[in-house]
Amino acid sequence: MEDKSFVTLFIDDDPQPIGTFPAPVSFDLDTKKLTDGKHILKVVSRDHKGKEGIKTIPFIVRNGPAIAVEGIRKDEVVDGILPLMINAYGKGDQKTFMLQGSETPQSIPFWIVILLIMFAAWAVYYHITSGQMTLFK
Repeated sequence: MEDKSFVTLFIDDDPQPIGTFPAPVSFDLDTKKLTDGKHILKVVSRDHKGKEGIKTIPFIVRNGPAIAVEGIRKDEVVDGILPLMINAYGKGDQKTFMLQGSETPQSIPFWIVILLIMFAAWAVYYHITSGQMTLFK
């Protein structure tokens, strides 16, 4: 009997393993073969005495183009006409970066607008009150 532990890798509920490897193992998981969405990597290890350990690791694959939607959120209650901004873009690959369409434009957050209004009001107030003071006699 061999004194090695073996690791068997499964994706989702597939009874066919990706492979069985002697531990420790370095493995490149090619997510391009998986559909976009939620998946589970199941690692089953078996030591030299036959004892088994199982670890499941949930992960999300997103190889397709990223989709960003502004104007509606998940489970939001809406009515009337909704102005939506939708952007879908591919991220290229790990060696090249696609500049065109890789950023999603967004509207200015309301708190920045309020800060600008408050600054403008303070500037007008300062200008009016400082004009009434005489600094030198």
